[in-house]
Amino acid sequence: MNQIGITTWVWAAPLSNEELPGIARHVAELGFDLLEIPIEHTADLDYARAAEALRANGLAASVCAVMSPDRDLIHPDEQIRSNGAAYVRHCIDAAHALGARSVIGPLYSAVGRLWQPTADERERDAELLVSQLRALAGYAGDRGVALCVEPLNRFETSFMNLAEQGIAIVDRVGHPSCGLLLDTFHMNIEERSISDAIRAAGSRLRHLHACENDRGTPGTGHVPWQEVAGACRAIGYDGPIVIETFTDRVKTMARAVAIWRPLAPSPDFLAREGLRYLRELFG
Repeated sequence: MNQIGITTWVWAAPLSNEELPGIARHVAELGFDLLEIPIEHTADLDYARAAEALRANGLAASVCAVMSPDRDLIHPDEQIRSNGAAYVRHCIDAAHALGARSVIGPLYSAVGRLWQPTADERERDAELLVSQLRALAGYAGDRGVALCVEPLNRFETSFMNLAEQGIAIVDRVGHPSCGLLLDTFHMNIEERSISDAIRAAGSRLRHLHACENDRGTPGTGHVPWQEVAGACRAIGYDGPIVIETFTDRVKTMARAVAIWRPLAPSPDFLAREGLRYLRELFG
C-alpha cells in the first residue's frame, strides 16, 4: 500500500531543529504516513534529533536534495561538480541517519541553470552524469538508500524534462539503487500523456510527487488524476506518494519556485484536503 506523505516546505523553509518536531507531530495528527525533509543547508538539522521526532510520531521519511548553483553534478567547473557529489553524499548519510529509504530530486544540475547544448555536448553531460550517479548509487546502496532522479519542467532545467530522458539515464546507470521520481506538476507541463510516462517508467519509478497543475491542492485543478492512479496500478507502483508544494508565506522559497499568490486558504487546508483526495484516489 502506498505511503502518503508531504514535504515540510508546506510550512517552513529552511527547516530547523526547533520546527521539525512540531511539524512532525502535526503531520502525523493530520494522518500522513511520511514526511519529506529537504536539506537546504547541511548544518540546519541534527539528524539524530530529527530521527527521534519521526519515530515518536510513527512517520517514515524521504530526503529531498536541493541542487543549488554550487551543487551541480554536470557543471563545467570540476570544483562545483565535486561539491555537488559531496552534497549528495551528505544527503545519503542524512537519509541513513533518519531511516529514510530515498534521496530524491533533480540529481544532475542546479535548479534554474539553463543552457542549450549541442547533441555532442548533451551526450558528454549524460556520460558525466551516469558516471557520477553510478558512484553515488553505490554509496547509497551500501547505506540502504535509493537515489530517485527527477525530471523538471523546461523553466527549471534544460537537461532533463521528460520521463523518457530520466529512463535513459537510469538505465545507463544500471544500479538497483538508482531509480526515477516523477512529479505530476512537471509532467503536466512537459508530457504529452502523463499516464504513458508513468507506464513507461514501470519498475524504475520509486517515488511520486502528487502536485496539482498550479502546485496547489491535489484534486482542485486539471491534472488527470484518474489516469495517474490507473497508470500507477498498471505498473504495480506501491511506493511513496508525496505532496510537494510550497507556502507563499516563506518568501525565499516562494521566490525560488515562482509562487506569487496563496495556493490554498492555508497550508493546513492544502495538506488536509490533499491527503483526503489522495487517500480516496489511491485507496
